[in-house]
Amino acid sequence: MRVLIADDYHEMSRKAAAIVNSQVLLKPDCVLGLATGSTPLGMYRELIRLYQNQAADFSKVTTFNLDEYYGLDKENKQSYAYYMNTHFFNHINIQRENTHIPDGLSADINEACRRYEQRIAEKGGIDLMVLGIGTNGHIGFNEPDTNFIAETHRVMLKKETIQDNSRFFKSAEETPTMAISMGIRAIVQSRMLLLLANGEAKADAIYKTLKGTIRPEVPASIIQIHPNVTILLDRHAAKLLL
Repeated sequence: MRVLIADDYHEMSRKAAAIVNSQVLLKPDCVLGLATGSTPLGMYRELIRLYQNQAADFSKVTTFNLDEYYGLDKENKQSYAYYMNTHFFNHINIQRENTHIPDGLSADINEACRRYEQRIAEKGGIDLMVLGIGTNGHIGFNEPDTNFIAETHRVMLKKETIQDNSRFFKSAEETPTMAISMGIRAIVQSRMLLLLANGEAKADAIYKTLKGTIRPEVPASIIQIHPNVTILLDRHAAKLLL
């Protein structure tokens, strides 16, 4: 496990983009697992800049997103499908048929989750998984629980997650309470993990993830068993490690 500490968010984002682009350069038809939220926005902006400068080519890349809100249409401005299009896919040369995001509106959610797992398997798994982390230690929308859930699944979001995400909505009451999340198995079977965190609010979760025991009450702690993990933090998120 490598822990890299950047001076600030901009440097963290630049280093993250360099790691992702290195994977694409080494394997142009690689499979990327992608995260949403505020943390990876700088990374996506930097990857777009690299593409515009002809230093990155996503034409053969396949992507699988970690999660999507349950009940939101992909055209909803708060959906993660809209987020990915707005902040990344619309600005690069990726083939849209190669981008995959869980379907939060499927009439048969269990079948939709099964198909998502199947598509990942058909692509041979994920080469590089980009992860964020919640203040309660969740990765994707794998929330603290009494056991790790292996498969893609529908999840009831914890109060802390709803509160954290409410800043993106008009009110806490409008914030979705359920989501579809890639399970732990596809994450830990990815060939490389890149976990990003910035801000003092993430410091406790990072400390428990890296220094605590592996337990489902801190879902991100599962990354301790992975043989190829890079943790990229700004100094605020790393404050309890220093």
